Amino acid sequence: MTVAPETDTTMAEAPLKASKEVKDATAVSEDSTDATAATEKHTFGPSVHISKHPVLLHKISILRSANTPSGQFRSVLREITYHLGYEATAGLTTRPIPVSVSAGKESPNDHLDCTGDKLIERVAVVPILRSGLGMSDSMLELLPKASVYHIGMYRIPGSAPVQYFNRLPRKCASDAAIVLDPVIASAQTSLAAIAMLKKWGVPKIHLVSVLGSSEGLATIEEQHPDVQITVGTVDSILTKDGIVLPGLGDAGDRLFGCVDPDDHDESLLHPSKRSRTA
Repeated sequence: MTVAPETDTTMAEAPLKASKEVKDATAVSEDSTDATAATEKHTFGPSVHISKHPVLLHKISILRSANTPSGQFRSVLREITYHLGYEATAGLTTRPIPVSVSAGKESPNDHLDCTGDKLIERVAVVPILRSGLGMSDSMLELLPKASVYHIGMYRIPGSAPVQYFNRLPRKCASDAAIVLDPVIASAQTSLAAIAMLKKWGVPKIHLVSVLGSSEGLATIEEQHPDVQITVGTVDSILTKDGIVLPGLGDAGDRLFGCVDPDDHDESLLHPSKRSRTA
């Protein structure tokens, strides 16, 4: 009796597995190509500055990682903000001032005179609550004389932003406002903040964010070409719910170490609607 040769199931399955891997790799490649194309289809003008500093990109990758704990997230966000702050404040105006420099310990009573520079613009730092709070300390280290005015907004997917807090004084005494928000996604919150600041009367507005979606940045640039934007990097994917991908996750939750957040529950903002416990 002739015995049929045994079929090597491992070898038979290998081509199928390899074929699946190739298919998956092709799909990933196509997704990457689509993402790149989505980024490149927007050519930003001079009002949008995208930092390409390698150290900054390295630190943004730390923020992205789901393995980064809350404490490290706060620390790295401060470092990134300080770097972005330097770039964002490059256009501030100075005036010349006389400076007397010590000649050194060998001649302690002698001084050398030179001309220095002094910032003359009054700057308002405007963090968007709550995640913008993680950026304000670094900006104040850079601009210790700046005023700080908080704006609080929340947004339920599919709806316009709702303002729940506003500490702008009645009269604007600032020459420039630097708005802090780690992520610009659909840009609806940014647009609302810009409209509020323009109504307030501040002459210059500059948005500073860790990252922004290409669509959101293009929207701001189109509607407010006079507003300057500084971001660390640009992500190409914006979901129908207004979430930018890959993004940072929920920056506010990660910043403050929240567990089981319920930001979309309006009862959080209305004490009378909160459920009470015994």
